[in-house]
Amino acid sequence: MAGASTHIGTITESELLKYDGSDPSLPIYVAIKKRIFDVSSAQGFYGPRGSYAVFAGKDASRALAKMSTKEEDAIGSLEGLTEKELKVLDDWEKKFEDKYPVVGFLE
Repeated sequence: MAGASTHIGTITESELLKYDGSDPSLPIYVAIKKRIFDVSSAQGFYGPRGSYAVFAGKDASRALAKMSTKEEDAIGSLEGLTEKELKVLDDWEKKFEDKYPVVGFLE
């Protein structure tokens, strides 16, 4: 399945928004620390009605670090995060690396 992913190169955060699962013809992407992961294989989680849909089409670094599903936390800023939160983010990043292919990067 990982081989089916298309590498998209480097895109902007506004371009990433279109990969939020609302268009069934496009894959679902979530970025962590500016790396974009194809999470389409977990559509039940990241798709429009999924429990983590708030992360789809966004850099979810801050939200993952804070273990938050609040819309306002689904941003890439790591500013002000504690050491513990940064460790949590590293753990999430490792889980994503193990499970989903990296398809690109945010500018």
